[in-house]
Amino acid sequence: MFLSGYGPVLLSGTWMTIQLALLSLVLSIIIGLFGASAKLSRIQILRHVATLYTTLIRSVPDLVIMLLLFYSLQLGLNSITESIHMEQIDINPFVAGVITLAFIYGAYFTETFRGAFQAVPKGQLEAAYAYGMTPFQVFRRVLFPQMMRFALPGIGNNWQVLIKATALVSLIGLTDIVKITQDAGRSSMQVFYFS
Repeated sequence: MFLSGYGPVLLSGTWMTIQLALLSLVLSIIIGLFGASAKLSRIQILRHVATLYTTLIRSVPDLVIMLLLFYSLQLGLNSITESIHMEQIDINPFVAGVITLAFIYGAYFTETFRGAFQAVPKGQLEAAYAYGMTPFQVFRRVLFPQMMRFALPGIGNNWQVLIKATALVSLIGLTDIVKITQDAGRSSMQVFYFS
């Protein structure tokens, strides 16, 4: 029966992976929307910061960023808290995994949304403004619905890569499905047929 042996542990690992992926997706989309807005902004400093963010994050491997953010951030926070005589801070691996994956894939979503924003014909935006709509109404009624049509293929691709990247969180101590199956295979010496 599935719920004997490693079954319950595998279910908990699967649920952990699903939670990690969904929360990271939501945060990545939010970061991506803000990043795309910054890249298309008229304010030059916002454009430069967003360009630096997307270029830097997309050029460094995900594993390196994850290990740097988890271990270096924790060391940095603990050195600050030690200097002001506070308690040591331990970062939860789940929270660190969600934040790190969202930070990494927010850069990819930024480019997806930037391209989708630019694909909407300018004439439709001009017509909406001429009709008397506020900028928020133009975004909600004209720009966002059409932009999402162009962004959906990229969102699907980024979602698939994000799900694959959730396997990296087992390296920072989170017991997701990858870590649990690895431990089960090692303990039973049957990598494919453990029960």
